[in-house]
Amino acid sequence: MSDRDEFGAFLVGFVVGGLTGAVVALLFAPQSGEETRALIKDKSIELRDKVQVTAEEALARAEQLATEARTRAEELTREARARAEQLASEVRERGKSAIDAVRKSKKADGPESV
Repeated sequence: MSDRDEFGAFLVGFVVGGLTGAVVALLFAPQSGEETRALIKDKSIELRDKVQVTAEEALARAEQLATEARTRAEELTREARARAEQLASEVRERGKSAIDAVRKSKKADGPESV
């Protein structure tokens, strides 16, 4: 979850930094209004493309992480199931041993206690 928070912070910083840089460049550029508008258009297209690429990369990474998480969850489920079966088997064996021990001790006490 922290990876997503870090990416969100990165994306916000990226967009804010890009916009700040564009505004500073426009304010200090010695150009006519028409040239400035063309520059704004070009920079906005460039920024949009960068955001789109970053979003696509983030989506691909999220899909990869989801696949890895799903695979790990399946592995853990298999391991837990195997361990539960092993424990159940051990408990059954101990239960049988305990029952046998009780039966043997009752037989040793005599037939009236069976």
